[in-house]
Amino acid sequence: MKAGIHPNYREVLFVDLSNGFKFVTRSCVNTKEKETFEGTEYPLYKLDTSSESHPFYTGTQKSVDNMGGRVEKFRNRFGKTSLAK
Repeated sequence: MKAGIHPNYREVLFVDLSNGFKFVTRSCVNTKEKETFEGTEYPLYKLDTSSESHPFYTGTQKSVDNMGGRVEKFRNRFGKTSLAK
């Protein structure tokens, strides 16, 4: 391998800011902060959302079709366009 061209691939601590969920995985992400997790100090990267807080993965995602009939209402108003005059 050539020296100096590869990214710094190491274990990084990711923290979900919405719920405080923490996990360690290997990454090349640039970090400036460090934090101790389970007795080991890791570079820290803060996330807005992770699999622990994202609606798709938590099962709290709402379907657009079930939101009070808004889609059906839109289709009724604008779905029928007349091309003939």
